[in-house]
Amino acid sequence: MEKKTESSSLFTDSLNGKKVELFTLKNSSGMQVSLTNYGATIVSILVPDKTGKNADVILGYDSIQGYYNGGAFFGCAVGRYANRIAKAQFSLNGKTYQLAANNGPNSLHGGKVGFNKYVWDAKQTGNAVEFSMTSKDGDEGYPGTLKVTLTYTLTDSNELKLDYTASTDQATVLNLSNHAYFNLAGIGSGKILDHKMQIFGNSITPVDSTLIPTGKLMPVKGTAFDFLEPHTIGERIDAKEEQIIFGGGYDHNYVLKEKDDLELKKAAVVIEPNSGRVMTVFTTQPGVQLYTGNFLNGNEKGKGATYDHRTGFCLETQHFPDSPNQPQFPSVVLQPGEKWASQTIYQFSVQK
Repeated sequence: MEKKTESSSLFTDSLNGKKVELFTLKNSSGMQVSLTNYGATIVSILVPDKTGKNADVILGYDSIQGYYNGGAFFGCAVGRYANRIAKAQFSLNGKTYQLAANNGPNSLHGGKVGFNKYVWDAKQTGNAVEFSMTSKDGDEGYPGTLKVTLTYTLTDSNELKLDYTASTDQATVLNLSNHAYFNLAGIGSGKILDHKMQIFGNSITPVDSTLIPTGKLMPVKGTAFDFLEPHTIGERIDAKEEQIIFGGGYDHNYVLKEKDDLELKKAAVVIEPNSGRVMTVFTTQPGVQLYTGNFLNGNEKGKGATYDHRTGFCLETQHFPDSPNQPQFPSVVLQPGEKWASQTIYQFSVQK
């Protein structure tokens, strides 16, 4: 489905005394990205297929009201803690912090009012938009006043770069990510099961029935989670394996590296065979969550489409879920005086 440019008037508003607006980036290769400072959200990504025809490849809404009311985290920045924290609590420096339980017994994506619900400050410079915000001490139960910057940059090589930095005035935990849902065939084209995917992670962090990691690592070889060589998403998505049953499909963290560092690593490659679109994901983060839209049920609508079961997939670059309660996982503790930084790149190309 070919997508027209969003009307900026549909994304212009005032919320809590702050202006909400739309920002558009275009490059010389025919790619276009639209962003809103509400939730530092990616509203659309238009990329050409093998014939040069543009389509929007991320799920989203027709106006800012959709993002206010939606429950699927389409395209937004998530924090303070992306993914789940067990029993909505963690201990740090001998003190236990209680969070909002908004996903069964657990806390998900920062709580009831996560970073996706903030109106961020915004500044566009050329083909980059810098979003920034401050989360006060005690926000959603988390300690420390946290300052965050997220910069989106569109390059002429069809790369969308996401650069995050953060600092705090007291010890806290932090895990930032973006929650874009992709369908490389274009919005309104149906399910994503025919997309061919490769993930460069030898293991996953297996979960219990509430999708909290057990603390162990599970090698993917010989399982439905083995994407070390390319497989279609749908090939084994309904396998009779416990982890698949728990997630209702794929909703799992792949281990890209067991130690945290700032080395940029290729995380995944996804190919949509009909359009020829290819997306390659690079990140400095130690993990990436593959989520296959298992909880989409048709309630969310936008861009002329109804977002049914498995009509989009996410590759959320991140630290591991529940790391504050899992000391063997890479640390997510940020101390005063330290600078937290990460980079993720979504690179688009075509397979002829």
